[in-house]
Amino acid sequence: MNTRFAIFTAALALAALPAAAQDLPDLGGRTIHAVTENAYYPLNFAGPDGEGIGLEYDVINEVAKRLNAKVEWDLTAWDVMIESVRNGQFDIGADGITITEEREEQIDFTDPFITVEQYFLVRVDEDRITGPESFAENTDLLFGAQAGTSSFYTAIYDVLDGDEANPRVKTFDSFGAAVQAVKSGDVDAVIADQAASAGYIGADPGAFKQAGAAIKSDPFGFILTPGSDLVEPVNAALAQLREEGWLDERINYWFFEYAAE
Repeated sequence: MNTRFAIFTAALALAALPAAAQDLPDLGGRTIHAVTENAYYPLNFAGPDGEGIGLEYDVINEVAKRLNAKVEWDLTAWDVMIESVRNGQFDIGADGITITEEREEQIDFTDPFITVEQYFLVRVDEDRITGPESFAENTDLLFGAQAGTSSFYTAIYDVLDGDEANPRVKTFDSFGAAVQAVKSGDVDAVIADQAASAGYIGADPGAFKQAGAAIKSDPFGFILTPGSDLVEPVNAALAQLREEGWLDERINYWFFEYAAE
């Protein structure tokens, strides 16, 4: 039997068991106000009809369904997302947010729903970049990054010298804009997870490639207002999704199958 199909059918069978759902808290039809950016393929982005789709949409919608809650989605820019959730404007935020000690001092996180590896994404004809050391040593090379993201901090702290004002990192309003700067030659690389890399490589054949081995692995979680009563219910639902294989099936779909459709 095809392994992917086996995982999928097993998840369906487990999801049909009523006892599992009964173990979760019942939020009594409560509305959960969620926010994302729609700029982080394949976690959150605008589909062909303009509606938001992606792994994070699927996970939060399914979590809410199992907790007997509804979801209202909104959009905001990355640079204000953490603060907007921290001050209670939204209940939960999703934007490929890496769980870090610094962020945990400002905001509550769920348990990780996925851990992703970060790579160099470069032009297809780029041969100077083979890993962090080659990039750091060649002072002609420039990074593109969206300020305040894990891509930015990985470039600064895991590849360069730890100086957040390092002029070798050019910042952009969105990750997509940074990728386009690579294509145009304005910068030489961005740091992207394997799914984003595969998406851009597949969407623009002959333009990009992934260079070198993984630089690091990042656990992604959803952010919630500090002290939120949603932390435990959402974590319980995530655990159920993980145990059933539902998370693996959706990760497989969005990271590998969606782009091939």
